[in-house]
Amino acid sequence: MIQKLPILALILVTFTGCSEDSVSDLTETEIPTSISYQNDVRPIIQNNCLNCHGNPTNFGAPNSLTTYENVKASVLNNLIDRISRPEGTSGAMPLGGPRLSQNDINIITAWQNADFPQ
Repeated sequence: MIQKLPILALILVTFTGCSEDSVSDLTETEIPTSISYQNDVRPIIQNNCLNCHGNPTNFGAPNSLTTYENVKASVLNNLIDRISRPEGTSGAMPLGGPRLSQNDINIITAWQNADFPQ
């Protein structure tokens, strides 16, 4: 039994050591070559932003992010800066939640650089 204890401790540390990290921050994923709002950006917004930025908005969110036009306007008005800020800093989004993965931020940036394809 004593010999199994170090192995058990190693297994425990291995599976709990990164429990707070985003999986997409731990693994490299490629930005799609053909990026679009519908296929790439919309799922990120739906999974991370609509609790507050839905229609109607909640928790004092100033704008909705439920449509292509809403999201495009927000990207043109500093959204990438806000989602790129370190967690817990002033103006960081999502407010009170974990920072989006760098991969998700890169996808939204690539969408902007591609001139916002739908």
